[in-house]
Amino acid sequence: MKHISKILVIVFISASTFISAQTGMDKIKSLKIAFITERLSLTSDEAAVFWPVYNEHEAAIEQLRRRERMEIRNRLQNFQNMSDQEIQSLMDEFLTLENERNNRNMAFLRKMNTIISARKTFLLIKAEDDFKKRLLQQIQKRRQ
Repeated sequence: MKHISKILVIVFISASTFISAQTGMDKIKSLKIAFITERLSLTSDEAAVFWPVYNEHEAAIEQLRRRERMEIRNRLQNFQNMSDQEIQSLMDEFLTLENERNNRNMAFLRKMNTIISARKTFLLIKAEDDFKKRLLQQIQKRRQ
């Protein structure tokens, strides 16, 4: 009985930690959407075309980040014990992922340039950078 209650407590704590992390990520995503919308001053017609393309791109880039974490970063924890051949193989995989990320980003920017003006496309790039900076500043303030 004691083991069952310990397991239930661990499961409950893990679930609540996961839920609060997801809630935090959802909040950040909502703030980012509002930030970008304000910065770009999208018309309703532009927004109707912009957001599906933007969300699709974000999902693809997130998938690449996950692949990088799983396929590259996790294996780097054992870096000191890896052979030169294993490290070279890892580097090749990393370069392939970076190339894929670059190709996706370029295709996304080309597509954005047809959906919204070049000016708004540059505003998007700047807005994303500004949002990241603000988010990092907020995180640093909370840690202090």
